Amino acid sequence: MMPFELLLALFVFAFIASITPGPNNLMLMASGTNFGLKRTLPHMAGVTVGFTLMIVLVGLGLARVFDLFPVALVALKGVSAAYLLYLAWKIANAAPPPDSALDASAGKPFSFLQAAAFQWVNPKAWAMALTAISAYTLPGHPFISLAIMAGVFAGISLLSTSTWAVMGTQVRRFLHSPLRLRVFNVTASLLLVATLWPILTSGDLAVH
Repeated sequence: MMPFELLLALFVFAFIASITPGPNNLMLMASGTNFGLKRTLPHMAGVTVGFTLMIVLVGLGLARVFDLFPVALVALKGVSAAYLLYLAWKIANAAPPPDSALDASAGKPFSFLQAAAFQWVNPKAWAMALTAISAYTLPGHPFISLAIMAGVFAGISLLSTSTWAVMGTQVRRFLHSPLRLRVFNVTASLLLVATLWPILTSGDLAVH
């Protein structure tokens, strides 16, 4: 069993890392604003399941790939940057939905699979997973540690994704005009681009 002090530290790390702004949270807020909470639920579930799976696979040894093949890390950073720029462009140019925002014609939010797959090109997700595995794995009990970490991050992720999606739905009430919604989407896209800064300024995926 993980010592209480270490478990508490893991909870604090998971909460702060998950709740602070990043690609997932900014996209969830934008989705909540543009599509409403109900249509954002698959996106929320995909983030939680996708990141929990990442924690498990990284803990089982995927991180060793970067030690053995450093070029893989460079390639990941390039793909991550390109995809985040594409998503930022999509958010900035999202068409204002009609008043009945839950109508199918209002556009397409992320699906469960898209959100789950996005974790593998999300630099913040990689930083969280690699940091958690390196800092909170008990040498004598790696599998127990991994199971605890997966459970903690799954629970915290549910809280974080719900919070940001609901924030988006609340913001929606103040964005009745197409102009205000356009300003919000452009602002969200610029913040998403800003999350690229750690990729461009550090030698690894760590978010400082």
